[in-house]
Amino acid sequence: MHRTLTKSTLVVGVAVAALAACGTGTERRADEPRVTKAAVPAPPKKKQVRGLPGMPPVLDPRDVYAADRPGKLSPVVKDFPSRVYVPNTESDTVSVIDPKTYEIIETIHVGRQPQHVVPSWDLKTLWVNNNRGHTLTPINPKTGKAGKPVEVHDPYNLYFTPNGRYAVVMASLDRELVFRDPHTMKRIKTEPVTCYGVNHADFSLDGRYFIVSCEFSGELLKVDTEKMKVVGQQKLPFDGAMPQDVKVSPDGKRFYVADMMADGMWVLDGDKFTEPELLPTGKGTHGLYVSRDSREMYVSNRGEGTVSVFDLTRNKLTKKWRLPDGGSPDMGGVSADGKVLWLSGRYDAEVYAIDTRTGAQLARIPVGSGPHGLAVYPQPGRYSLGHTGVFR
Repeated sequence: MHRTLTKSTLVVGVAVAALAACGTGTERRADEPRVTKAAVPAPPKKKQVRGLPGMPPVLDPRDVYAADRPGKLSPVVKDFPSRVYVPNTESDTVSVIDPKTYEIIETIHVGRQPQHVVPSWDLKTLWVNNNRGHTLTPINPKTGKAGKPVEVHDPYNLYFTPNGRYAVVMASLDRELVFRDPHTMKRIKTEPVTCYGVNHADFSLDGRYFIVSCEFSGELLKVDTEKMKVVGQQKLPFDGAMPQDVKVSPDGKRFYVADMMADGMWVLDGDKFTEPELLPTGKGTHGLYVSRDSREMYVSNRGEGTVSVFDLTRNKLTKKWRLPDGGSPDMGGVSADGKVLWLSGRYDAEVYAIDTRTGAQLARIPVGSGPHGLAVYPQPGRYSLGHTGVFR
């Protein structure tokens, strides 16, 4: 059959022929070696952490403090006013400071010998530990008002298991770890201990155990969180040791334990629970606070009025800040934006605000007698493990 070619048909035919001649760029000549395109390696997967049952998932196995970045406030606390709550152990009061003006805006009367102000696991309540009054006073951080005290015997300090299932009362003189309902504080299980003066603790990366310091007998405990049972105990290798605050490293591989008589930090492998090594920091080493970028830890040296700065990434001390008029820096916390370190002056009835970039003293605020475990609130984090604010 005879077919008439139009002009447009000729143009298309020429184009197809041209493409066939040039190729598509993927053809290979018979004598041309085959080139295999290198595969792009997939980014390494983060190690999955098998956490304590019921515990919120670990955000970053390389950094247990990943949720504590500047200003990263939980929706639960985002509308709470920023305040510094200072328990005055000898005045039986809590001084409430406005961190913007450095002024006391309220004084709350509580029970006998308040030691620490502790954020609850769900972030909704601040618990004042009235040690010798044998009560916990709840404070509503949204209104700043105190509620009805709850009877709890010998509450020197207070922690919460990472799954929020239990509150753990550090009954220092009773020589007990008391596991309680985190809301009603009803006693659930009592774990007697043979050491003396249980006071501070921190939890492992996976939340399955925690390390406890025993101040008056110079010992450390390892406690199985789920079983609520002491599984390890050791005496610190220093005559007269008095361990205080405890903090886990960002990667969870080490625990740091402040010791006010050994004048430094014990560095401990928590998993193996072997004998720790001492890193000298200053006289009367007491409180340990991690920076908002997880790179540094601030170490308060109560006996010499200084703060040592420990570089967590390089595993070394890099700076020492000295309070201009001396003092007794004790317990405290870091502001939500990470720019200010707040510490109580235990023996000087005052509170210090310190610039975390320069170490300069920003304020020195007179408070009641014997200020101790102050809480800066709110702080970033998904939930609280207790003390003056240990967040994850």
